[in-house]
Amino acid sequence: MRNKMPYAVLGGGLALIAGSALWLVLTGATDIRYSADHAGTVPMWHRWIPVLAGLALVRLVPPRAELAGGVTGGRGLRLQAGLLLGSALAFAVALRWSGGGEPAHTALKLALLLAVPAAVFWWSRRDPVTHVREPLRAWRRYGPAAPVAAWLLLSYASPLALPPSDFAATVDPVTLVITVVVVFAVNSLLEEVFYRRWLQTRWEHLLGPWPAIVLSSLLWAAWHVGIQGAGDLPGDLAATFVNQGVQGLFLGYLWSRYRLMWPLLTVHGAVNAAPVLLGLW
Repeated sequence: MRNKMPYAVLGGGLALIAGSALWLVLTGATDIRYSADHAGTVPMWHRWIPVLAGLALVRLVPPRAELAGGVTGGRGLRLQAGLLLGSALAFAVALRWSGGGEPAHTALKLALLLAVPAAVFWWSRRDPVTHVREPLRAWRRYGPAAPVAAWLLLSYASPLALPPSDFAATVDPVTLVITVVVVFAVNSLLEEVFYRRWLQTRWEHLLGPWPAIVLSSLLWAAWHVGIQGAGDLPGDLAATFVNQGVQGLFLGYLWSRYRLMWPLLTVHGAVNAAPVLLGLW
């Protein structure tokens, strides 16, 4: 039974994404929100094409890549994996219950994605998780540049590009800089550390790379219902699974293949900041 779990997680997760896409097609709701700041929408496949191109390039650059490093451990690793999973679920549920506004959004994120993991790591320190490091060869150091560049160009400099935001024109330069820095720290940095570096890495050890990538992607997508949902939970979940869930596959594969944070932070940072910064031109 235990050996079937990776297949169940992988198959069930991919079926959930595919079923969500089918649901949106059948209901005629294929235009999805891409930001919590406004109600603007884009066709859902506009979000897929950059991801598919990025996934293909991650697979091809370089060829025959293996897992770049991970973790090992016994009961402590399983404990951490389970509690981090519970914390991710609690964040998604609590954020939707709170209404998704501030300061609840930031407070819940700091509590459940930072404070709780810190407590979990301290609590399980007597049965430590060992981080496996591999030499940072040139292909791992520079390999992510190609898929990240392709994703950026398709997402923000092609006919698929998201519309720029007018936020930058409504605030002074100091406020703009502070906002970009805070959003990067609280959203891009904290989320990538939690969902990819901590959560995905541990579940990779238990399930294998792709089941863990799919699992962390769906958990990352689910909490966005709290800030982008319209009140229809099935439809809101479907929209986040075909948007952030698919984006999470790219982010997760980048992490699994290269074990570098800069590609994740570049992609995630662009998701939050690029429309705002492009609005300056």
